[in-house]
Amino acid sequence: MNIDAYQPQVLYDEYFASAGVPRPDLAPLVQWFKELPAQDLPQVKAQMEALLYDLGATFSLDDKERVLPFDPLPRVITAQEWQHLKAGLQQRVKALNAFCADIYGDQEILQAGIIPREVIESAERFLPASQGLKPPGGVWCHVSGIDLVRDRQGDWCVLEDNLRVPSGIAYVLKNRQAMEQVLPELMATFQPHRVDGYAQHLKTALKNIAPASDDSRFVVLTPGQQSSAHFEHALLAQQMGVALIEPQDLTIHQGSLHHQTPDGPQPIEVIYRRGDTEFLAGLDLGDDYPDSLAAIIELCQQGQLAFANTLGTGIGDDKVIYAYVPEIIQFYLGEAALLSNVPTYLCWRDDDRRYVLDHLDELVVKAASAEGGDGMLVGVNATSQERADFAEKIKQHPRHYMAQPTVALSQIPTVSDGEIVGRHTDLRPYVIHQGDDIYVHPGGLTRVALAEGALVVNSSQGGGAKDTWILS
Repeated sequence: MNIDAYQPQVLYDEYFASAGVPRPDLAPLVQWFKELPAQDLPQVKAQMEALLYDLGATFSLDDKERVLPFDPLPRVITAQEWQHLKAGLQQRVKALNAFCADIYGDQEILQAGIIPREVIESAERFLPASQGLKPPGGVWCHVSGIDLVRDRQGDWCVLEDNLRVPSGIAYVLKNRQAMEQVLPELMATFQPHRVDGYAQHLKTALKNIAPASDDSRFVVLTPGQQSSAHFEHALLAQQMGVALIEPQDLTIHQGSLHHQTPDGPQPIEVIYRRGDTEFLAGLDLGDDYPDSLAAIIELCQQGQLAFANTLGTGIGDDKVIYAYVPEIIQFYLGEAALLSNVPTYLCWRDDDRRYVLDHLDELVVKAASAEGGDGMLVGVNATSQERADFAEKIKQHPRHYMAQPTVALSQIPTVSDGEIVGRHTDLRPYVIHQGDDIYVHPGGLTRVALAEGALVVNSSQGGGAKDTWILS
């Protein structure tokens, strides 16, 4: 197997401008891999995946713990390119934060007619109980994962926003660790930006919303070991030096939230939640608190408790709301969006719905509140029966769906079955809103669809990952 034999496709290829002609910024990296004995790459890949398993970098799928498939050929982003992406991500998160504050506050954007009120009130993730909530420092979206793709021309655009519990940062940290241990010469030669400071920036965001400076009252709240991302929850808690707790550990003691420990109830002031509001609604907090979610939100309203992300931010990652983000940026910031959206059809609009139903074989249709690739139809890869079944879903619940053209996602060389082949890819950078600063972690999680022609990159749908390099 040799990278010289790699054939870029008609789509934008991130390594090569044409067959045998690497892009200028990638030429030194391509040369490095050319000099690596061809038979070594499959061995390198196997070594890395074995190491990741030993490091515990696994996820749960079908009741089995497995390593996220990892590819040794990194995704490379130049410093100039990264500055553009960083500015666009900071702008987007700032505007989405203002949007959440407004929706649960004065609702000026609704009064201005920018977004129809019924779109908000019909959203599955809209949380009326958070109306009037004033989180510390005015921050709602403490941790965001903004999914980016490159189109046929190589231009970056936003595919979707994830504001509730974006996952994947642990793989960023562990993938880099694997690269450094298995290919130390490669890492020493190119010295991409370090990624190991994430937990410290996350803890800063938590400290900024704490009523006091006692970080013993910070916790990471996980749904439990059955969560596919439990490894990540445990890693971040360990790196921040805070307790990892599960919902059954929570109790209200003397009018404030506590978690049970062998030494008795310990008070909680800041929760980094790694699950949605549903797992708070089923808590047993005692006979005095039959509505556990209402009780917890009341503690937030009183200023006794703060969440990252604030309860209610799910309204901002509704995939129908996504279509309005350019208008949201203009409304709150008075600026044009630095990063474009993918063109979007909203099925609750009559004209859009008719177009979607007539062009299902060309479009990607997504459920507004689904995640992980669930509730999605990739029309070009679907059977006529699958499209007909999906059309009925759209007709019955038009507000629940949006559609986009099938984006010609960029491709990147990937090791597969002893060859280097082109596979579609996306990027999830992580953005931490610290109140006085919006920090964008360098790089992010590069996900890659491992099946030929596949467009869905999620791990639950068979995708893998690459290390993401920001060059200095």
